[in-house]
Amino acid sequence: MIGNKKLLGTSIVTALAASICCVTPVLAILAGTTSLASTFSWIEPFRPYLIGFTILVLAFAWYQKISSKKEVEIDCACEDEKPKFINSLMFLFLVTLFTGAVLTFPSYSHIFYSNSNSSKEIIYVEQSNVKVIKITIEGMTCSGCEAHIESEVNKLEGVLKVDADYEAANTIVQYDETKVDLLNIETAILSTGYKIVK
Repeated sequence: MIGNKKLLGTSIVTALAASICCVTPVLAILAGTTSLASTFSWIEPFRPYLIGFTILVLAFAWYQKISSKKEVEIDCACEDEKPKFINSLMFLFLVTLFTGAVLTFPSYSHIFYSNSNSSKEIIYVEQSNVKVIKITIEGMTCSGCEAHIESEVNKLEGVLKVDADYEAANTIVQYDETKVDLLNIETAILSTGYKIVK
């Protein structure tokens, strides 16, 4: 029988690996090193397999825990010794909750990025000053990546609207060319760690 500790450790590692490409940008922002953001984007194609493996490992751990509990109850009901916390059902439950939170991280990662565009007052004089550009970006893997880029570009004065799309691998920026130029926008994108494809 495989040890419970090994199963739980494996489930945590695979869950983290499945979402590391989305967790890294948030950790990079918290650490102040946003250039690390796209470091683990190469893992994204393996995400479905890692999620499946994580679920299988957790299901097996639950199966082992429940079936071993029944065997212990049948063998001897005379021992009053409590199991260690790491071997308890509560610990398995907590690991399962943590794993679920990590696996679903890409769906709620956008809450960690400020939407500075909603509080920014935008004033431009002439419509002829407004430009729209489409920038191809490499390394985005989820909506968290989109939010990271949008947050950084929206910090620039003169940016009117930013729409990043990880599926299309691009970002469309509407900006007032008298207040911000393409170089500033590209610098903001590059500061997130994603690469611009020209």
